[in-house]
Amino acid sequence: MGFFVSCFMSIWENTKSVVEDFISLFYPELCLICNENLLKEEECVCIACLHQTQKTDCFLQEENEVSKRFWGRVKLENAAALFQFKKQGNAQKLIHPLKYEGGKTIGVFLGKQIAYAIRDSKFFEGIDLIMPVPLHPKKEKIRGYNQSKYIVKGINKILKLEVSFKSLIRIENTDSQTRKKRFSRWENMMHSFALRHPLKIKNKHILLVDDVVTTGSTMEACAQKLLEVEDVKVSIVTIAVV
Repeated sequence: MGFFVSCFMSIWENTKSVVEDFISLFYPELCLICNENLLKEEECVCIACLHQTQKTDCFLQEENEVSKRFWGRVKLENAAALFQFKKQGNAQKLIHPLKYEGGKTIGVFLGKQIAYAIRDSKFFEGIDLIMPVPLHPKKEKIRGYNQSKYIVKGINKILKLEVSFKSLIRIENTDSQTRKKRFSRWENMMHSFALRHPLKIKNKHILLVDDVVTTGSTMEACAQKLLEVEDVKVSIVTIAVV
């Protein structure tokens, strides 16, 4: 039986590859940055554009531009962003489709890039649990998905850690943060989150994940809520820092 299953799987993989190649002739996948055809081994972004997207040094430096934003505000173990966000820059071209164009695939891809950076960093050891910053159910229903969940899924494809999508919830549907100043953002967020089954995260080192960090008010509010649980530690990662 094992021989026939093996033969079937081999035939299926070959057939699938031929079909995918045929489809790509008429509907080629394009790089989200340069809009050129992707090579077969490339995913979402071509290697050249990914290389040219400005990275931070956050995974190499414990005291970095992300971690410093939280000094004196909330106790974090580590904090990092993968890319530097610049208007009209490559990082913005990746984040826009992630947030506003149903970019679940790009979310998983970017999550994997974060995971590679975590794996090569000496500052993110001992993570027990990965958790996305939640959207309010109404907002998630309108958008159709929470982009941070797909970043988490990408991270987990590489790191293979426990994931929780339901422990941290958003209980207030706050206004958009985009045009608010720092204090207004903080005030807007501090009572927006709650925990379900807090004992399940007791003694855990949690990796909190979001797409972009600006003032850090959203992640600060989430981290403060998580730290209410006994012996919880929190580190944060995002795709980009503004």
